[in-house]
Amino acid sequence: MKLPPSACGPVHDAKAFERQTYAKVDWRLIPFLFLCYILAYLDRVNVGFAKLQMLQDLALSDAAFGLGAGIFFVGYFLFEVPSNILLKKFGARTWIARIMISWGLLSAGMMFVKSEWAFYAMRFLLGLAEAGFFPGIIFYLTLWYPSRLRSTRTAGFVSAIAFAGVIGNPVSGVIMENLSGCLGLAGWQWLFLVEGVPSILVGIWVFRYLDSSIAEAQWLSPEEKALLARNLQYENQNKHAVRWLDAFQNPRVYAFCGVYFTLMIGLYGISFWLPTIVKALGVKGYLGVGLISAIPYAVAVVGMVFLSRSSDRTGERRLHYVGNTIVGAAGLVLSGIYADQPVLAIMFLSLGTLGTIGSMPLFWPVPSLFLAETAAAAGIGIVNSVGNLGGYVGPNLPVWVKRFSSDPSAPLYVIAGALGLGALLAWFTFPKTTRL
Repeated sequence: MKLPPSACGPVHDAKAFERQTYAKVDWRLIPFLFLCYILAYLDRVNVGFAKLQMLQDLALSDAAFGLGAGIFFVGYFLFEVPSNILLKKFGARTWIARIMISWGLLSAGMMFVKSEWAFYAMRFLLGLAEAGFFPGIIFYLTLWYPSRLRSTRTAGFVSAIAFAGVIGNPVSGVIMENLSGCLGLAGWQWLFLVEGVPSILVGIWVFRYLDSSIAEAQWLSPEEKALLARNLQYENQNKHAVRWLDAFQNPRVYAFCGVYFTLMIGLYGISFWLPTIVKALGVKGYLGVGLISAIPYAVAVVGMVFLSRSSDRTGERRLHYVGNTIVGAAGLVLSGIYADQPVLAIMFLSLGTLGTIGSMPLFWPVPSLFLAETAAAAGIGIVNSVGNLGGYVGPNLPVWVKRFSSDPSAPLYVIAGALGLGALLAWFTFPKTTRL
């Protein structure tokens, strides 16, 4: 029986009000966090592009580069959980600003590196400085959005990784190609300086822009604040953990660590070596390498948006995650098989990039589903810190694998195997749905 308009009206009005409220939050938070993460990711991985020039200038070997690229994640690991707990204590605005300013200073300071040990030290300190940023933002999103809405918003934030590749690699190519020799500085030195300073400036902006909680948001009406708080309260009633120590006692947290570890092997195994892989395909010039390197990231941007929207609409995470990582693993294998055909190699590398970057917004709503309040901050920090040790393994894989195989594509096969293991673990760990 069809209901009269008077019966339908309030329900539709409530749904419209909720949509409008979350749209308001979206426009306030997501573009700004997106910008912050573009800068963070560029400062983390631009060493992969600088490698094309700085290894010769500093007389570094591939092994030294792999160690320096990966040692970032050792510092990151050591300070990750403390940093995320301090974010909870001091508030998102203060702590995220501190992170951005300190990493911007250190990233720009990479221009002064003159030796192998200085390279290691600066990469380690950069990891310490940036620790807590990514899980801090993931936790920050839990303060505004319930799990059912989080994958799409996480994708909006995490897509900065792919977008950073789309714009960052060509920009890095332009910097190194056009500024080499200016004021007596090498192109890689200009690269670190030009891409480090914006992080400092945006970090200062964080102080004025971000709110640490719904209650502090003066740009929301009392009714909008009440709606957001009510939705979060309903979800938190279905979670069992309320103390940060509970995160260490939850076995699911360690299973998530394993899944994320394999994903980070894939992400950073590709990110740090992609410019080198593209150059090996015969691409000439820094700008050319940058433009071709942007293609896999562009594919990842489109695919990530599609996957996250589908996952949020259905509430299904497990099949989306497992399917995407398996496709990514297959793409890496095929890119190795067809390494002598540049067009096909780039096509399959694009699938591999989508399989890693595109899986991140499918992953992060799952850990936060099981933890509430401070335990969520600690739990997300544990998963990100332990999982990011895969970021140490990924850049070093090409160096390690060379000892056992002369096949230049062998590292891609190993990375694909790691993604496959992570997909298997996710299948037995992730719930079928995140709908409460």
